[in-house]
Amino acid sequence: MDILLSDFFQRALVGGILIGITAPLIGIFLVLRRLSMIGDTLAHVTIAGVALGFLIEVYPLGAGLVFAVVASFAIEKLRKAYKSYAELSIAIIMSGGVALASLFFTLGMGYNTDVMSYLFGSIYTLDTQDLYVVGAVTLVVVAVVALFFKEFFLLSFEEDAASVNGLPVRFLNMLITVLTALVISTAIKIVGALLVSALLTIPVAISLLIARSFKSSVVLSVVISEIAVIIGLVIAGIWNLAPGATIVLLLILILVLTMAGKKGLSV
Repeated sequence: MDILLSDFFQRALVGGILIGITAPLIGIFLVLRRLSMIGDTLAHVTIAGVALGFLIEVYPLGAGLVFAVVASFAIEKLRKAYKSYAELSIAIIMSGGVALASLFFTLGMGYNTDVMSYLFGSIYTLDTQDLYVVGAVTLVVVAVVALFFKEFFLLSFEEDAASVNGLPVRFLNMLITVLTALVISTAIKIVGALLVSALLTIPVAISLLIARSFKSSVVLSVVISEIAVIIGLVIAGIWNLAPGATIVLLLILILVLTMAGKKGLSV
């Protein structure tokens, strides 16, 4: 139990709570727009940036963030070019991200162990600089979502109607994608690139089963995410388990129990 009072665990808890807010807050708009896989795509691109950061000896998380933002612009550009095949943009950028990551891996074999911590998550290694970055991204995401909440809502349910009503659809699409890139790039050190999309989508999936309105689903998804993060970190800390995996498995358990409970009530 002493681990719960240690400095590294407190930093991990703060970082986890911050990502627990931003991931489902952005995730709900991605799920409603059927862009859930964009999380995996940007995660792979972020890993390429992290690998390059280690290679040229710059702040890895910062390099990953830049790569993710650039990739978000590329995704939107390709989505416009292939309007009838929007999923192609995700596949193309993911392929490029994996290829770049593999290239940088081979160029810097000595840092592979460090990059692996970003693949599987290393929340206990969060330092003060990481928390400042995660905190800044959280403030930006919460502020932008609060400012454009109605616009994002209309865009998510009916993009054509949003365009007819005079909303800047292209700008809003880009804004959501860039916010997703910021969240993904800061979340990979917490839950890992291989699991980060779970934090974007599973809390939303649970909330959509039980929420009675869009606003309540947003609130519920954040609450569920925070419960999973806090309890998952405590369990992982006490029993020496992988934190990211514990959080995701706990979310899946909550989803299964929610589905079972809802099915039981409907019988």
